[in-house]
Amino acid sequence: MITEIALLKIRDQQSEAFETAFSEAQKIIANMKGYKYHELQKCIEEEDKYLLLVQWQTLEHHTEGFRKSNEYQEWKKLLHHFYDPFPTVEHYKKVF
Repeated sequence: MITEIALLKIRDQQSEAFETAFSEAQKIIANMKGYKYHELQKCIEEEDKYLLLVQWQTLEHHTEGFRKSNEYQEWKKLLHHFYDPFPTVEHYKKVF
């Protein structure tokens, strides 16, 4: 099991629209092979900042399965125009 972590900085005054779009986009990711769980957290100190956590069975379920799918194209259309700058995505595995 791996955890994908993305720190999302949203364009000023676009948080509400982003949350609406994410409510639709999360249905896409939740139906992907290898998907286990996700959550979106909003930063308390910075209004337009979010943390996205997604658990996948394997790294390849995210990088190959999701990222190279037609569903990812829809995910991009719904969400990518909100980011400034584009987020760095990292993957983590449990140690303890």
